[in-house]
Amino acid sequence: MQDIVIIGAGITGCFLAHDLSKYQLKITVFDKENDVANATTMANSAIIHAGHDPKEGTLKAVLNQRGARMYPQICHDLQVEYQICGAYVVAHDEDEIQILKDLKKRADERGIDARFVSSKELLAQEPNVADEIIQALEIPQTAVVNPWQCATALMEEAVLNGVHLKLGSEVIGIDAFDDYFIVHTDQGEIMTKVIINAAGCGCEKIAAMIEDPSFHITYKKGEYFVLSKLAKDFVHHVIYPVPSKLGKGVLAVPTTHGNILLGPNNTVCESEDVSTTQNGMDTVRERLAYIVKNVPYGEIIRSYSGIRPSGNQGDFYIQPSQTYDRLLHVACIDSPGLASAPAISEYVIQKMVQPLLPLQPKMSYVRRKAPIVMEHLSVEEKNRFIRQNPAYGQIICKCENISYQEIVDAIHGPCGAKTIKAVKKRVRAGMGKCQGGICESAVAKILAKELQIPLADVLYDAPGSELGTEAKRCKR
Repeated sequence: MQDIVIIGAGITGCFLAHDLSKYQLKITVFDKENDVANATTMANSAIIHAGHDPKEGTLKAVLNQRGARMYPQICHDLQVEYQICGAYVVAHDEDEIQILKDLKKRADERGIDARFVSSKELLAQEPNVADEIIQALEIPQTAVVNPWQCATALMEEAVLNGVHLKLGSEVIGIDAFDDYFIVHTDQGEIMTKVIINAAGCGCEKIAAMIEDPSFHITYKKGEYFVLSKLAKDFVHHVIYPVPSKLGKGVLAVPTTHGNILLGPNNTVCESEDVSTTQNGMDTVRERLAYIVKNVPYGEIIRSYSGIRPSGNQGDFYIQPSQTYDRLLHVACIDSPGLASAPAISEYVIQKMVQPLLPLQPKMSYVRRKAPIVMEHLSVEEKNRFIRQNPAYGQIICKCENISYQEIVDAIHGPCGAKTIKAVKKRVRAGMGKCQGGICESAVAKILAKELQIPLADVLYDAPGSELGTEAKRCKR
């Protein structure tokens, strides 16, 4: 019997698992994906919004602001990337300037630093903003993180403290009894006192397994371009258009690792299909011209899309089930979900879990040891590690300078990488300009050796993506 089953290992589920692992609880996390942070968390803008945008009186407003203020200490403790880059919301005419004034008033009321800048001041900081911009609102405390790095670190620490992580396990049914549930997955079943439904785009499906959902999720696709590190000076701040009913709009976003993200658009779709479309990418290009010029499109190294679970009430839906008080829905977590995630976890634990279960803090808590990143070390430190283990000097990914041993470390970590994509997410092998064209085969061979499986059985990501799949098709 588990105390808590968490369904979903995106950034919200990972924060919940991490924070609950500090208590004497039996916890299991299920996710249908083959890795943590493999869906919405993998494909967002990576921005820790300061909290000036959500409407007053919403959970988004409260939890965005609280979460943004929690992130610096959390990232410091986990030893993951956090970078304050600041942001500009840009205006082209008097109507948009009025929106800036409304945002400035909202920021002032919430104690968020914000100031108006002229087009001349803006151009001095960001020469590539569009010529038609006449004023901007600066939000200096806007930051960026590496979302999947943060989620993985959270889950690693949770696993080190006793949380059971079951990846590749899709929940297919839930049965309710007087004081417990049975959660059925395609890998077996488990009994639990409490369920936390943090399944992202799947939250409504999970709710429908046991009740009539009291919320509705619309899938909204956002498509992005990624620029190579050679374009890292294109922008140094997040550049936003003024917000509209379509959301925050198409942005230009510097990342913690030196690339630039351009996007997203906002398209309602019927499924969790994350393919990119020509129309979508054309829309991103068209709307980018509204905020920036001189876009170095020749430095695009990839495009991708993500699905956001948008709720029908214009806010996060964080409530117990109306039928079962031990079924907790953490649903409709769209933007600013990443920025709000630590505060969402805190809110759920304090308001919803604590009344249901005794929360006894553990006497001891194991801190995660951050992995060795050779690229971040001094020459002396690199030489010391290479003397101790020459595999740290064997470079596999030349674009990102990732060594053989860093990949091995990622495979054997507390929440170890079991696929090519999972290695890519943990150490960035394959995220450089060649996008794995040179190193992917070598990464696959390392996975096969360390996991003790045939090379043909190495997965790129989900089941069905085995390296031998195409060869088998050709033979047939």
